[in-house]
Order: sequence, then structure tokens, then C-alpha cells
Amino acid sequence: MAGKSKVAVIKTHPDRVLTDIDKLMKEAGLEEALPKDKTTILKDNISWHLPYLSANTTPWQLEGTIQTLKKAGYGELVTVHNNTVVTDPFKGGELNKLTPIYKAYDIPELYNFRPEDIRWACYKPKARMRALDKVFRNGIHIPEYFFGKNIIHLPTVKTHIYTTTTGAMKNAFGGLLNTRRHYTHTWIHETLVDLLAIQKEIHSGIFAVMDGTLCGSGPGPRTMIPVEKDLMLASSDSVAIDAVAAKMMGFDPMTIPYIRMATEDGLGTGIMDEIEIIGEDVSKLNFGFKVGDNMASKIGDTLWFGPMKSIQRLFFHTPLVNLFIFGSFFYHDYIWWPFKGKPIQKKYALSTKWGQHFQSYHPHK
Repeated sequence: MAGKSKVAVIKTHPDRVLTDIDKLMKEAGLEEALPKDKTTILKDNISWHLPYLSANTTPWQLEGTIQTLKKAGYGELVTVHNNTVVTDPFKGGELNKLTPIYKAYDIPELYNFRPEDIRWACYKPKARMRALDKVFRNGIHIPEYFFGKNIIHLPTVKTHIYTTTTGAMKNAFGGLLNTRRHYTHTWIHETLVDLLAIQKEIHSGIFAVMDGTLCGSGPGPRTMIPVEKDLMLASSDSVAIDAVAAKMMGFDPMTIPYIRMATEDGLGTGIMDEIEIIGEDVSKLNFGFKVGDNMASKIGDTLWFGPMKSIQRLFFHTPLVNLFIFGSFFYHDYIWWPFKGKPIQKKYALSTKWGQHFQSYHPHK
């Protein structure tokens, strides 16, 4: 890569977060990364439809990004949602206060699982694939709508049970792959690298705005402890922003396989010496985050990575998968959320300034 990758980091506060995001995105090179004559897709991150702060794109993160794009002269903005085994995107948009923002700014909401919104096309990548061509032997299908458009990823700073950390690179997982993306979990790190390679081929520009106001530590991307850190990050290098976030959380970025492999493939850089951090000095930050396990991840570990890996096709490529989907949904929504999630949310999130900001949030247009 020519020159250093830029990652902008800013310390912020609810009173000024929207203007801080504008400054952040400009310092990270928004206008150099995304051409203004192309449609820009806003890819929010709803890891859980329930309003569990640190798990999902925040309303200020979304609205600040939209305001900045409009001020800078970006014309057509659209969002494309996906669903997951535990997430209802319609419910998630409402409960996480994102839907009112899209409505206030007249931004169309498309859903990649609705045929009337998105058609899927078989795509043959030019780049060498590490996993996807082997997992999807009948062809890699991606949304036809994504071709030739900009994309802005809106992840949060948090841990993940299967990838250690999750951010800009993982945010493409739900949008680019269909509901059979669970086939890839054994090769999840390789899959994220393949998806970034595909994004670089099909998009006119890629950018990320990452929320670290309330970060997540623990068995992410849902069952975590929210930790107030007051930070926002932005970059046009998905690998670099994930590396900086990982370093802040207390991990060595190049020991995380998806960051290391993406660096090796020249898709960005996870080497801290090759990243120019603009704004806040985060060189000495170490949040000391841990990943850990929950009940759902222990079952997944056994089938995707453990002794039952050899027979996973029986479970995940047949109707038996519906048992695991229901089990994950039931565990998260009806066991973990009422007995652990709500008390944690009240203690760690709603008592913070960001939790209070979320409770009273409404679009500022």
C-alpha cells in the first residue's frame, strides 16, 4: 500500500457528538474515499434487535454520518438491512432508534432478504478466495444492488465470540451473504477476508465510522458488558480501523487471523506502525477487554470448531439448522436478556451519559 493508512479518532460528548463526527469523517479522508456521483449505502450494524447499547449502531453515529454526507454534497443515500438468526431488522430499527432517523432524512430502507428490494447475482471474484469458493461450490451470490455504489459501515467497538473483535470487516458479513452464511462459520476469518476482497472489486468506495462511546466487552456481539469510553473512529481502510479498535481493546491486532490475513493479502493494514492515527492519542490505551463464552457460543464452538466439526453439514446444511436457530433466538431473547441483559443495561449503560442520551434521542433535523 502506498503511504500510511489513516484512522481518525476523536474523544466526544453527547452535547457535540454530531459536529465531532463531521470533523472525524473529514479528517479520515471521506471525500477522497467516496466519489460524490455514486449512490452511498449506509450499512448499519444491528447485532440484536433489542436496544442493548454497545451491540448496535447508535442513533448519533447514524445521524452524524448522514449530516456529514449531506453537507459534503453526497446525493443519493440508501440503507440496506439484513436479518440474522436472532435479529429482526424491523424491530431492531425501531427499538434502536434508527428508523426515525432514516424517515427524518428521507432515506429509503431496503432489505436484502426481500426479492422486491434486492436481487442476488452469482459473482466470480477476481481475487483469490480463501474460503468462499469452497463453501459455496455452486457460486458466490451477492446483492446485485451493491455493484458500483459506495458503502459506509457503521459498526461499534466490541468483542466477538468467534472472531475476537468485530468491526468494519465483519459488518459486511450480513449484507453481502444470504441467510446461509452460517455455512462459513468454521472459516469465519477467511470469509471476512474474502468479503473485503469482493467489496474492493464491486464498490466505488468503502468507508467506516465506528462508535466507541459505549464499547462492548465479553461474549459479543450481544451478551457483553457496556463500557463507557467516549470515542469515535473513522477510516477508509477497514483493516486499519479494526486493528486500531482491537489494539484499544487490549488485543494484538496481528494475532487476530482476519486482520493478519487481510494485511497479507494487501487489502489494508493491521500493522500499527503502518497506520497514521489522527486526533486522539490512543497509543497507550488498553481497555483490558475479554471475550469469554456464553451458552450459545459453547454449542457453536463444538459444532464449528470442535470434535463435531466433521459432521456439521448434517446440522447446518439440512432442516436441522432450524433447531439451532430457534435455540439461539430463545436463549438470547428469553433467557439472557430478561435475567442478565436488562440488569446489565440498567447498571452499566442507562446510568451513563450515553445511556441517558439514548433514552431521550430524537432526530435533530
